Amino acid sequence: MNTKVENREGTSVLDYLKYALALLVAAAGVAVFYMMPEWPGPIRGLLVALSFGLALVVFGFTAKGLQARKFFSDSMFELRKVVWPTREESYKITGMVLVVVVIISLILAGFDFVISWLIKLLLGS
Repeated sequence: MNTKVENREGTSVLDYLKYALALLVAAAGVAVFYMMPEWPGPIRGLLVALSFGLALVVFGFTAKGLQARKFFSDSMFELRKVVWPTREESYKITGMVLVVVVIISLILAGFDFVISWLIKLLLGS
């Protein structure tokens, strides 16, 4: 993450027009889906997916879209730094989690048994 103070500019009128165009393209895809029931479902679904993809492309050219692309680029860079566990470490950790879950569930079952026994004793059932 960049720790520098960035110069933030306001949203321009052109960005608002791009937002409106992106919304219009996405809405047109949904409208075609509902207005053309005689078309096959997969084709209508594909048109909706394509319209949303095109809307994302239009959004990508706005100031917020550029910020989002930079964020995802920085995220991918940080992901390359992650040290992933080996297969053996994953198996060991999974085994430990399963053992702890079983132990905690047995403890809770014991509490439940004792509490229900005490309630039955108090109520005289």
